[in-house]
This record gives sequence, C-alpha cells and structure tokens, in this order.
Amino acid sequence: MTRVAVIGGGLIGAGWAAAFAGAGLETRVVDPDPGASSRVAATWEQARGVLARLGTLADGARPPAVVATFPQGDVDLVQEALPENLQLKQRVLADVERRAGRGAIIASSSSSFTADAIAVGLERPDRLLIGHPCNPPYLMPVVEIAGGTATSADAMAMARAIYEAMGKTVLELRKPVAGHLVNRLQAAIWREAVHLVATGAASLEDTERAVTEALAPRWCRLGPMSVFALAGAERGMTGFLEALGPQFQALFDDLGAPVLDADTCRTIAEAYKTADLPPLAAIAADRDATLPVLLEQVTRMNHERDSSL
Repeated sequence: MTRVAVIGGGLIGAGWAAAFAGAGLETRVVDPDPGASSRVAATWEQARGVLARLGTLADGARPPAVVATFPQGDVDLVQEALPENLQLKQRVLADVERRAGRGAIIASSSSSFTADAIAVGLERPDRLLIGHPCNPPYLMPVVEIAGGTATSADAMAMARAIYEAMGKTVLELRKPVAGHLVNRLQAAIWREAVHLVATGAASLEDTERAVTEALAPRWCRLGPMSVFALAGAERGMTGFLEALGPQFQALFDDLGAPVLDADTCRTIAEAYKTADLPPLAAIAADRDATLPVLLEQVTRMNHERDSSL
C-alpha cells in the first residue's frame, strides 16, 4: 500500500488527505495545530459522499490519521500543503527530507512557486516536484505536475503513477512557470473579471453568470483553442486567425490590468458581500452535490467520443 504524508492540515491539506485516504492509500497528516484533527475529520466526512458519487471511494478506505510530528521513514509520497510562504516551505521541507527516507518523493501543492524555488536548501532536489491540485482535491480530477531543473524522470514518473492510480488526470508542464497551467489560465479570466467589476463595467453577478452560463458549458467539451478553431469553419484556426486575428489583438490590448491594491480589494470584497449570491456554505454544498454528476457525464461523453475516433 502506498504511504502518504500530507504536510499541513488546512483547507488544501485536509482535502488532499481525504483524496488519498479515499483512494485507499495509507494517509497521515502532519500538523501540530490542535485544531487540525477536527478539520481533517470534518473534511473526510464531507468528502466520503462526494468520492462515493464519483465512484472513487475504495473499499475499506480508512480516514486519514493526524500526527504532530513527521513519522521517521516509511513514506512513499510527501504531499506538502503549507501556506503559500516560500521560506516556510523551504525550511519545513529541508527537515522533512531528512526524515522521509531516500526513496520518498516530495510534491509541493504550491499554486505559484516553482520547484526550483522551493528546492533551495534540499540535499536531494531530484526528488522534489510540484503536485498542484484543483480545489477541493477530493472532488476535482486534475493534478498538475512540474519538475525543476534537478527533478529526476523517476520522481516525475512515480508521482504520475500515484496520482493516476487515484483516478486523477495528470497535466505535466514542459517547463516550469509561476502559477503553473491551470492557475495562469484562471488568473487571466479573473483579472478581467476584477477589472470589469472594479471599473463598474459589469455587475459581479453578471460576471459570474458570463462564466457559468456562457463559457463553462462549452468549456466542458472544448478547450479555448478549439472554441476559436471552430469559428474558422472549414479552415480551422488558420481561417479564424486570418479573419479575426487583428480584432482579437485589439481586444488583447484593451483588456484590463487591475492592481490588487487596498482600494481595489475593498471594492471587490464589498461587491461580493452585497451581491445577490447564495451564502458560501450553500455554494460549497451545491458544488459538492452537483459537480460529481457533471464530471460523471463529462467523463462518459469523453469516453464515448474517444472510442468513436
């Protein structure tokens, strides 16, 4: 059985722990915070129903254990899920590396730092890579992996094998970039949403609906390149770029570049607070109830499409 140690029992760490444990892996969460046990237990209870609906809850899956200090050796994967503080990650992982054993790989959940930045101070940077989930890890199928200049092919292959055995879709970056793949795409659209709301061009509610009711439905089946390739009719992307490339360049040049200063943050926070949206707890409950259904349908349709090719 694969043995996993999750470093940090916060939102992402508890979500990772539920995903690993639900897949039947021996999972321990390392967090000295007295409140970690209750957070991890609550997330496990929330995640079990989701994993069952997804069909990824292993028979006999046991809840993750929570310990205050890192167990000596006997770990295959260390999944770091600490706050997004580079010095903290470097300091903790340098200590973890000495305890984990030479065969363990270390995957950081960092959403912004590269493996090279995190690996500073490690004795074996060849064992470290980025293993970044979408939130919550027990629900969303994608994990991004990215190596650093020293990361070995063996470490990348081992991480991929563990994640894929859990039923995850693994996206591998060809070269490290800050924010990786999913967050860079997500940041691009959120930047424009912030600009539109902060400048009063659109309400926060309509900005949300522009994604959930216009973009998201077709993005379930088509990526951003295919959307525009289809607009080029029989000539595909070449036809689209020839017909509308200049207009889209003008649109690129007109996109907003907001700064998340105090005024902008205050504006966005107040807009969200006063928006006609359900409470966050209701949004989370709806997400956990409905996304498994959508993901099941998308997976089925993808399989049918791929089988017909």
